Amino acid sequence: MSTEPHVGPLVGPEEIPPWLRTLTGDVFAVTEAVNNRGGDRTRWAQMFRRDRRSAAVLVLFSGSWDAADDHPGGVPADAEVLLTERAATLRQHSGQVAFPGGAADPGDDFPVGTALREAEEETGLDASGVHILANLPSFPVPPSGFDVVPVIAWWHEPGEVRAVDPGETARVDRIRLRDLLAPENRFQVRRSVLGGRLYQGPAFFVDGLLVWGFTGGLIAAISEASGWDRPWDKDDVRPLDEMIELAGSRQQSGFEALHPRETADPGELDARPGGG
Repeated sequence: MSTEPHVGPLVGPEEIPPWLRTLTGDVFAVTEAVNNRGGDRTRWAQMFRRDRRSAAVLVLFSGSWDAADDHPGGVPADAEVLLTERAATLRQHSGQVAFPGGAADPGDDFPVGTALREAEEETGLDASGVHILANLPSFPVPPSGFDVVPVIAWWHEPGEVRAVDPGETARVDRIRLRDLLAPENRFQVRRSVLGGRLYQGPAFFVDGLLVWGFTGGLIAAISEASGWDRPWDKDDVRPLDEMIELAGSRQQSGFEALHPRETADPGELDARPGGG
């Protein structure tokens, strides 16, 4: 298994839908979009453990081949992205929304093989219909201890997906991309401890799903780098715990490993990089 996967497009531009070519043509623009948000990423990376574990997630888009002329960046009206909601019973990042994915196994063709294997196990995805387009640079995901490579892919004809194991995945859904990026569904969430800001980042609320953390941040960075953004209120900052309660989910914020409760065991990590 290679520890330094290829970063960038994996196919020629003629095999990539036009509305995804800006993203795949400059994958480092996603990293730049993340870093331009401020100091949170740098501070979190310093907390990141040295014994990082390689992981990959599948960022799977579907939709028409042709770009649309009525949305920034040409996002088609039928464009969707595949998301999962982690089971509330998991010890790490329980209940959070995430891309399909997880830790690399021995023998995986990392990162593409890892992302597809995990997606098949979690969602029942038929990988034969998935076109792999590009690898993004890796991102650290504290406090889980993962170094995650997002694998960009496209589905021309989306197949059936489902929560294969309810003990791991509560929900699997294809979320309409225009709805996810609609200004009224976008804001930021903040978590503070003892009056100091521990975390602040982009978030989305659509179809009953609160998307934040690594997943929300990556979606926001991809949208910005791809030119898909419509103007939204970045000064709309909401308390994370209140939004979790409003969403009616049983998700945990994932900060117990940094500020553990007496009953928490931050050393117990499952094998999936979570939403936070």
